[in-house]
Amino acid sequence: MPFDYSLDFQNINFRQHPELYRVGKGEQGVLLVEPYKSEILPYWRFKNPDIARESSEKIYEIFLAYLEQDDFVGADMARKFLQMGYTRSRRYANHKSGRKYKKTSPEMGEKKEILPNEVDPIKAESAAIFKVKWIQAKTNDKYLQLLGKHKQMYEVK
Repeated sequence: MPFDYSLDFQNINFRQHPELYRVGKGEQGVLLVEPYKSEILPYWRFKNPDIARESSEKIYEIFLAYLEQDDFVGADMARKFLQMGYTRSRRYANHKSGRKYKKTSPEMGEKKEILPNEVDPIKAESAAIFKVKWIQAKTNDKYLQLLGKHKQMYEVK
């Protein structure tokens, strides 16, 4: 099932209501689902490899702690933050400004023009560090078990 953006994210505690959580695709909802966003976001950094390593290790520890508590929503949110560490680092590795597309006028109906790559090896290394932890998280046996259980209980109709 797709991520449900129609929910009242300001007033839902997903730890108390895991039945409302939908995995969605990729990083959907990573900055919406509470209390997990507030628990993980302070540790999410990727400015350079040292910071990325510290950040990814801390978020992976949080991921494992959620698994210990059989808290699938928390584990999935930590997995999403690791994935976002990879994707955002890659974006900045490829585009110094962080913008992938050239600004265009929406009324012009033009196709989005991709800005040229300006490879930043420091951000590329940060991305590689996050990618390792993201892959570890998304292939973790207990995570996969809880994912299947969550989908079976709440998402399969």
